[in-house]
Amino acid sequence: MADWIDSGGRLARHRNDNGTSAWRRIGRVTALLKLGLIVLVSVAAVQFAQARDPDGRYANSPLKQWFDGLRSGKGPCCSDADGSAVSDVDWESKDGHYRVRLDGQWIDVPEEAVITEPNRAGRTMVWPIRGYMGVTIRCFMPGSMT
Repeated sequence: MADWIDSGGRLARHRNDNGTSAWRRIGRVTALLKLGLIVLVSVAAVQFAQARDPDGRYANSPLKQWFDGLRSGKGPCCSDADGSAVSDVDWESKDGHYRVRLDGQWIDVPEEAVITEPNRAGRTMVWPIRGYMGVTIRCFMPGSMT
């Protein structure tokens, strides 16, 4: 009789020897959870990848083309809208290496993140990437330190 009726649920139903219907249900729920997680991560990745100029305030900047073409050894910096200006007290050079203070914490700037071409903007700028492992520096452009 146990081969035909499972009395533990709301309704009596057919059950084979190893209870495969329960395993199928668990497999379906797991697959749906995985799919939902993939969709959530994809949407978050698209949001982080977009440039930060939603209202177009930097579109008419005379330096827009130059900012859009900036690259470090880590890749393109994107634009002025993605970077942040840094006060002179929030960055320093010691023994030929840079470090910058972001969110109250000093972060060493990787050599490959330093932009070596002349700084047309004049101000020190940093392009940080904030992720689940902390803050990393994508690009860093030293200013005049005046």
